[in-house]
Amino acid sequence: MALTALVALTVFPAPAAAQTSCSVVAENLFVRSVMTDLYLWSDSIPDVDPAAYRSPEEYLEAIRYRALDSHYSYIDDRVATEAFFSSSQFIGFGFSSVLEEAAIRIAQVFGGSPADEGGLVRGDRIVEIDGRVVQDLIQSGLIGDAFGPSRDGVARDVVFMRGAERRVAHLVKRAVTIPTVSNTRVFQVGARTVGYLFFRNFVEPSFAALDAAFTSLQAQGVNELVLDLRYNGGGMVTVAQYLAGLIGGARTDGQILGTYAHNKRNAFRNEDIRMAAERNSLGLDRLVVIATGSSASASELIVNGLRPFIPVALIGQRTYGKPVGQYAISFCDKVLAAVAFSIRNANDEGDYFDGLPPTCSAADDLDHQLGDTQEASLAASLAYIATGACLSPDAPATLRARSVPPRQFRQGLSQLIQAH
Repeated sequence: MALTALVALTVFPAPAAAQTSCSVVAENLFVRSVMTDLYLWSDSIPDVDPAAYRSPEEYLEAIRYRALDSHYSYIDDRVATEAFFSSSQFIGFGFSSVLEEAAIRIAQVFGGSPADEGGLVRGDRIVEIDGRVVQDLIQSGLIGDAFGPSRDGVARDVVFMRGAERRVAHLVKRAVTIPTVSNTRVFQVGARTVGYLFFRNFVEPSFAALDAAFTSLQAQGVNELVLDLRYNGGGMVTVAQYLAGLIGGARTDGQILGTYAHNKRNAFRNEDIRMAAERNSLGLDRLVVIATGSSASASELIVNGLRPFIPVALIGQRTYGKPVGQYAISFCDKVLAAVAFSIRNANDEGDYFDGLPPTCSAADDLDHQLGDTQEASLAASLAYIATGACLSPDAPATLRARSVPPRQFRQGLSQLIQAH
């Protein structure tokens, strides 16, 4: 059995009790053994009978420390978890969305997915699913099941609106790859050469995608960066370390990005996570991050971990709030991701359970595409770089920024944002 740590996810040795059966009772007992050993709040686990619960998921709900862990620890399908972290893949239609009063609003469409092939783009509104009106599904509480299970071949006919134009698409679920870096651009803002990088998740393919992106940005003389983490719910700590080194370079070489603190039983596992100067690092003296309530975990680690060394401005909305990390532990056909450690920066700052507040507030502007200088959060970011001040809420979402086409690199889950 492997333990993989996430903040993030890491790989870890098995807890003391080995699993010998996949009966419900055996799975529940296994969850108890892990939680009493590794769980950050193991001293707060109630003494309840594991045999009294119908599934390990139900048992986990009964024993989690709800004061601080109402939603962090979870149990998921092992195959799906491995596919996501190893290949950035999931089974679905290939879009993420937010729920509006009478529609499902498309936030992002993954390239080459069924949704992409069906013609959907950011900003479209889905108003019908298989003949059922989305507003009625929302009001009846049935919207959560409207797209069906995460299984190959599940099909739905959707009606969507692009402005006043009504369109129809037939979508069939299959394996979808989420591009970890799907958008890089370069802008000239005064004397500053500003890179823009949209980063979606901290998974194994992120290393190569980030490497290519930063090589391109470095070659174009970028000396400012807007890192767009608005939908990034986190992932592997090792990717966060790599990204931080690409950003800080020599300024942060050898410095502590974060420190793990486990429960008393596992204090010997406490460690400092340090940054390294990568060959294609930008060595920035400032970082601007776009965030929303869907920016969590490793995304927040980047912001909190770099702040002791360089100014980090947060543009957009308050982040999700996850200053803790898990180890992903495989058992039977499942994975238990139990909170095992807190993480604090070099100034001993952490505990942001309510999220990190924005330096400048800005909307996630679904009326404009990601990377468009008129999109509200990017416009506010560029204005902050140009002036050091927040863009006035009533100012037009425009900035005199000249787009510079990249020479080398073009193309490479969650709370408010739902992936389908």
